[in-house]
Amino acid sequence: MKKIGILMGSDSDLPVVQKAIDTLKEFGVPFEVHVYSAHRTPAEAKTFSAGARANGFGAIIAAAGMAAHLAGAVAANTTLPVIGIPVSSKYFGGMDALLSTVQMPSGMPVATVAIDGATNAALLAIQMLAIEDAQLAEKLDAKRKAGAEAVLAKNMNIEKQFNQA
Repeated sequence: MKKIGILMGSDSDLPVVQKAIDTLKEFGVPFEVHVYSAHRTPAEAKTFSAGARANGFGAIIAAAGMAAHLAGAVAANTTLPVIGIPVSSKYFGGMDALLSTVQMPSGMPVATVAIDGATNAALLAIQMLAIEDAQLAEKLDAKRKAGAEAVLAKNMNIEKQFNQA
């Protein structure tokens, strides 16, 4: 199975990124986590990105806040799918990171999830790997089914509480 690379621009992004780590662990998907900044360690970010395919990665998740150029810098150096997580900050609530991540120029696609949307970033990466991995696809189906069942159980409780026949 291919690995998922998880890059964050700063270790302060770890509380957000932890949700992606936990989701990948839940599905048994191998991953590596690194702190590489698009601005402070551009050579390391480039080296990782450029060699990711040869090193067994199937997709890269890049989390960054504020100017949030990490996902774009990664995408510029690989043709693997890149998923950006805009990380919230105290200044603009993450809107600056969202716009920096989502507004990529033509030819440099970056899939972008919600602000602090690390769980969805991991699930999207897993879906990409599941294109060619039937076992992983089955795990995704089971998670979706469990999610639906949980909502229906909550619905039943609400109906009992408020709906009177």
